[in-house]
Amino acid sequence: MFFNNHSKYTNICIFWMKSYIINNIYNIVNINDNILSWRLGKIKRSNICNLESGLPLPAHPYHIVDQSPWPLALSGVLLSLTLSAVLSFHGYVMGDYLLTCSFMLLIWGMSLWFKDIITEASYLGFHTDKVQKGISLGVVLFIVSEVFFFLSIFWAYFHSSLAPAIEIGSEWPPKGIEPVDASEVPTANTTILLSSGSAVTVSHHSLVNQLIDWANYGSVATIILAVLFTGLQVLEYFGVSYTIADSVFGSTFFMATGFHGLHVIIGTLFLLVGALRIYSYQVTNTHHVGVESGILYWHFVDVVWLILFGAVYFWGGQGKGD
Repeated sequence: MFFNNHSKYTNICIFWMKSYIINNIYNIVNINDNILSWRLGKIKRSNICNLESGLPLPAHPYHIVDQSPWPLALSGVLLSLTLSAVLSFHGYVMGDYLLTCSFMLLIWGMSLWFKDIITEASYLGFHTDKVQKGISLGVVLFIVSEVFFFLSIFWAYFHSSLAPAIEIGSEWPPKGIEPVDASEVPTANTTILLSSGSAVTVSHHSLVNQLIDWANYGSVATIILAVLFTGLQVLEYFGVSYTIADSVFGSTFFMATGFHGLHVIIGTLFLLVGALRIYSYQVTNTHHVGVESGILYWHFVDVVWLILFGAVYFWGGQGKGD
């Protein structure tokens, strides 16, 4: 009887101890899960890393860029593009061929570089809030440098037009120069470019408000208008009666309009990449710094054109050369 009771009490004690240990383990696991969930939530809210990628957490919010061949490779391509452009302008036999090949290599290299950046931003989660702020600041500084670039061109234009030298007949436009009529192609291009600015603004606001369809429509409309603007600009060049070698008027005209046209082409490629990323759902309403950079660049192109239209086409073309 005594042994039976002792065995019974022993089993009860063992059962109670097992229950106690299991409950403690369960509580510890719950506490650890809660702590882990809190830490993951804090990390996700701070946007330090992309939790879905499974990459180790960095100790800082910055992106340490891996080694890449594209900066050095594209530097060589740009050197080749510059030299081949000089050869083409001076009428060398292989100049046009080398210029075309260099331009194709530039587009190819930029495409591969863009692919790497998109992978880092959309799939690897390297573009944190801190990185995006740095990229936005870099784009703003780049646009500021572009402002001073066009300022130098307008400076040369106004220096020559406000006080025309005796070598060009002391008048502006110089004798023998028939300026482009501002009411024809330039006015049409102004309407097209301002419309494209409105379309890209609609696309941006639609993306922020998660209206992806309207964001796609606005992007496509902007690209179509940009291509139309470039086509009309090329047609205008075929219709002018002077060249870049015809006095300072021809030099400043083709420098201003030509470099603006080059910026339109670059901006069009910028917006094309952004449109493809919107269509592919690679950006969100809170993570689209690349698209915003392209839109900001495009508005800069709009403003430059308004100044160019008023100064070069409208005011500069008031007089008629004989």
